[in-house]
Amino acid sequence: MPRLDVRRNLAHRLFMGKATNLSGIIAMLAGTAAFVVGDSFMKIATEDLPPFEVLFLRGIAASFFCTALVLIRREGANLAGTLNVRSLLRAACEAASTLCYVVALAKMPIADVIAILQTAPLILIIGAAWILRERIGLTRVFLALLGFAGAILVAQPSTSGVSAAVPFAFCAAFLVAARDLVGRGIATHIPVTVITLATTIMVMAVAGVMSAAVENWVTPSGYNSAFLVSAALFVTLGHGGLLLAYRLGSTASIAPFFYSFALWGVLSGLIIWAELPNALALAGIALIVASGTVLVMIDQRRHPVPVSEAL
Repeated sequence: MPRLDVRRNLAHRLFMGKATNLSGIIAMLAGTAAFVVGDSFMKIATEDLPPFEVLFLRGIAASFFCTALVLIRREGANLAGTLNVRSLLRAACEAASTLCYVVALAKMPIADVIAILQTAPLILIIGAAWILRERIGLTRVFLALLGFAGAILVAQPSTSGVSAAVPFAFCAAFLVAARDLVGRGIATHIPVTVITLATTIMVMAVAGVMSAAVENWVTPSGYNSAFLVSAALFVTLGHGGLLLAYRLGSTASIAPFFYSFALWGVLSGLIIWAELPNALALAGIALIVASGTVLVMIDQRRHPVPVSEAL
């Protein structure tokens, strides 16, 4: 009988593990979809409003929603973490990245911008090897180069050059990698939601300054205001989805689904703007997603991260 109980216990734990991982995957898919929905609302708003103004107005609403998320999670006591030097430096990198991203988003198909942004983890690997002297191995170098080849297919340079917005998309990816490199040094006791709030406030402030400096203010219409509030809400839901995903399942099972961003980006472009990337761009997106996913799986096998540490 004891042996039977052990078998039942193992079966129960296996079933529960699969169930929680499935829930985590669903949360990750929902979180990445929420981010893309928010970006889609922003892109719609940039058709009538200057991009930095769009980012500033979204930031006002996003700061409110992020503050609510911090309070719901009862992490208000950790708000002093927003003044941590590393947190501020990370927020500055995120602000610069978001400014570049919104300019690219206003001028390029959403699927292409998101695909190029997905090269950030690949850039991070090269940056860690160069700056932190981490050993990365030939396999990871090959996968990173494969991802960059995919990004070139998405950008599709010709004899006349590339779209003027493409460099902004690549700058956004490089700055995201810099953000994550800086983020490695942030104290683990500072909650992710507090770091997100610090970043949101920084992005809003910088966007406001840039808008005042280089743009002519355009009074948003009622429906554009609704789009921007919705964008802020969905960005906050996206952060919540990612937090929930890593709380529900194992990092190794959940992390590869982060690249569902690219799928949602293609669907958004098709449904809202009737845009579908051409064959070369689709091949590039596939290369970026495949190389990134394999890299995540390799890293998780080498350095497994418990769920409790992922947050």
